[in-house]
Amino acid sequence: MIFGIRREDKNEWEARVPLTPSQVEALTGNYPVKFIVQPSPIRAFPDEDYLQAGAQISEDLDSCDVILAVKEIPSELLLPGKIYLFFSHTVKGQEYNQPMLKRLVELRATLIDYERIVDDAGKRLVFFGRYAGIAGMIDTLWALGQRLKLEGYQMPLAEVKQAWRYSDLENAKESIRAVGEQIRNNELPANVTPLVVGFTGYGNVSGGAQEIFDLLPCCELRPSDLAQFYKSADFSNNFLYKVVFKEGDMFQVKDRRRKFDLQEYFRQPENYESRFEEYIPYLTVLVNAIYWDNRYPKLVTRKFLKSAYQRGQPDFLKVIGDITCDIEGSIECNLATTTPGDPVYVYDPLAETIQMGFAGKGPVILAVDNLPSELPRDSSTMFGAVLSEIIPRLAVTDFSQPFTSLNLPPELKRATILHKGKFTPDYQYMTEYIRE
Repeated sequence: MIFGIRREDKNEWEARVPLTPSQVEALTGNYPVKFIVQPSPIRAFPDEDYLQAGAQISEDLDSCDVILAVKEIPSELLLPGKIYLFFSHTVKGQEYNQPMLKRLVELRATLIDYERIVDDAGKRLVFFGRYAGIAGMIDTLWALGQRLKLEGYQMPLAEVKQAWRYSDLENAKESIRAVGEQIRNNELPANVTPLVVGFTGYGNVSGGAQEIFDLLPCCELRPSDLAQFYKSADFSNNFLYKVVFKEGDMFQVKDRRRKFDLQEYFRQPENYESRFEEYIPYLTVLVNAIYWDNRYPKLVTRKFLKSAYQRGQPDFLKVIGDITCDIEGSIECNLATTTPGDPVYVYDPLAETIQMGFAGKGPVILAVDNLPSELPRDSSTMFGAVLSEIIPRLAVTDFSQPFTSLNLPPELKRATILHKGKFTPDYQYMTEYIRE
């Protein structure tokens, strides 16, 4: 079977790859597979490395059976009858990708979406989530340092750089540890303490973000203790404070006579409402790392922010690092995605408008939608290690068979959205997304 690795063209920052040269070399040496790699001037691993690994470098992927990518593929570049693996961002009905989805149907292509490769318990098996959290937290600390610097505070956090400016993850960690030592040895300005960072969620994305934050001197608080913590004023200016919010902390049953039930929340979110506003006044920074779609309650609403600013500019939410980056989603004031080259804007709660940069009234919003691309070599190596275990299974699958007869393992079958241009049983609902 011939596998193609296409050139990423989402934007100039997308330097990730689905497989690294060393992974291509190992697969070629151990399985009956061949790789053709499209040349790319921005890829984190140069074309020459793939050539030395035994791959062919060519613009033409017509001879490939399977085409691997990371991000979405422009509709005009899709080829008929191919088997595609990439993050399609289509299962929520994302309008901007509906033309691509429709074209895949027209071309009778097969689409396997990385995001839908899950085990029997629904846990994702192929993901960049940890690196989204890592890069998102680095960038959020950078944004906080720059915002506080603009407000006149001289702090070690101003030394943190964006993730893409470090040579690799270990270099970034060394830098942040050094910033942490400065905070430990020199008190933070009293006017910015207690400096409390809230994390929504506890999965791979939140775990990656906390992995970086925990390099700083920090203490953890429970959400239920936040109000009393502020009243007591029993905090240190040599530490930052961390709060991790789970579903039961953030949401409540509309019928207050009943207790929160996690499984019911997942099945019937319409029975629940947000209670997150009670915590917002205590947060300096919010790192948003939860899965969200429009069935679920929002966490930070424009109405709440407008009301707070109408009463006078509050001193909370200096920065929101919206790592999950759903536009007008759980963070309703996230109005636009950004890029690593221009990553933040200020949301004005009164005018309900945004202005790029750090200046202005309102929280700074970090809304980069492809954060792992800021650490392309590290994140690609991790991702490709998992994908390498999948390639041999694809190589022995006869995709000409009916979907019910495909000898794919269950986790890959569950991730197959289209088979030869037809929606598979789990994704029949998506036919609505491509109707005129």
